[in-house]
Amino acid sequence: MKVAAITLRPGNVLDRDGDGRLWLVTGYEIMQPGKGASVIQVEMRDVRSGNKDNVRYRTQETVERVRLDQAEYTYLYNDGADVYTFMNKENFEQLEVQKDVIGDKAKWLQDGMEVTIEMFETEPLGVEIPDSVIVTVEEAEPVVKGQTASSSYKPALVTGGVKVMVPPFIDVGTRIVVKTEEGTYSERAKD
Repeated sequence: MKVAAITLRPGNVLDRDGDGRLWLVTGYEIMQPGKGASVIQVEMRDVRSGNKDNVRYRTQETVERVRLDQAEYTYLYNDGADVYTFMNKENFEQLEVQKDVIGDKAKWLQDGMEVTIEMFETEPLGVEIPDSVIVTVEEAEPVVKGQTASSSYKPALVTGGVKVMVPPFIDVGTRIVVKTEEGTYSERAKD
């Protein structure tokens, strides 16, 4: 569908040249020169090859935005390499997704986690995971007597082998909530 270039935002997918190559918008900046029309500088990445490009459009120009299908999936397992398997919640079909499509968020995947997968035709382009996950602290330095919950955080190894900075009162075996976007401690799990 054709949209005005001024409406482009990160996460939009374009068919920029009409050649079937898909470009993911990763950033934008609207520039208003002292003289002349405003332009929008768009940073984008080729979905398949990973190549990056910067393109300028006049704000009144139109571009071809690709409509993506979204479906709910359940994470099943990782084959030990870079392939993650998900199951569609409606028709129970399994889908294999490469790690580079999931990105850094793959470290937070847990068995049975419900995710949203964006697809173009039958090709997965992105995986959206929950904003926070509950993990168990597997390794942490012991609590030092007299140390309070000040701004001094300590490193801890949580489920999945991920390092997270936690307050000093968190000990091994404690279940905590971690924000997946930043990978930061949020609070103790309430369970």
